[in-house]
Amino acid sequence: MQETRQGSVTLVLGGVRSGKSRYAQQLAGQSRHVVFVATARVTDEEMRAKIERHREDRPKEWLTIEEPLNLPTVLTKHDVDNDVVVVDCLTVYAANLLEAEGEDRDAVERRVQTLCDALQAVNCRVIVVSNEVGSGVHPVSPLGRTYRDLLGEINQRVASIADDVVLMVAGLPLALKGHLEVTQ
Repeated sequence: MQETRQGSVTLVLGGVRSGKSRYAQQLAGQSRHVVFVATARVTDEEMRAKIERHREDRPKEWLTIEEPLNLPTVLTKHDVDNDVVVVDCLTVYAANLLEAEGEDRDAVERRVQTLCDALQAVNCRVIVVSNEVGSGVHPVSPLGRTYRDLLGEINQRVASIADDVVLMVAGLPLALKGHLEVTQ
């Protein structure tokens, strides 16, 4: 007998500047208590400016947690007292995993499995943002191909447990799995 989950997971996929984050924020904005989990770290001035722009786009009343790797802990800690947790994004999370674990595929696999387990156990809604990089240019470096493959695997695993999967194209949401919520 399958156990019924109390929370739900929505995966929002798309290319760069496709409207993923905006759509996820619109979905979360329909709720009262929102936690926003940012996985990016400041690595240069361009990233600093991007992070600041994203901070300004979010409602000030949302709790923002900057966590590059420990997503399962954040989900577990904040899923009871909040309506929604937004994770933005798995794209950067995958890069952070590669940086932290190097070529230790077993360690990466354990972290990804722990994340998937946490997503399945949540008591609130979780909206996860990720880039779809498998449709683009074939990376020329081995590290680039390893990254692309890892992100593709993570996206597939999260999509398989997600209740809803949305693909963003030119700012338009397309339902791939589950239902599509229309936002203002």
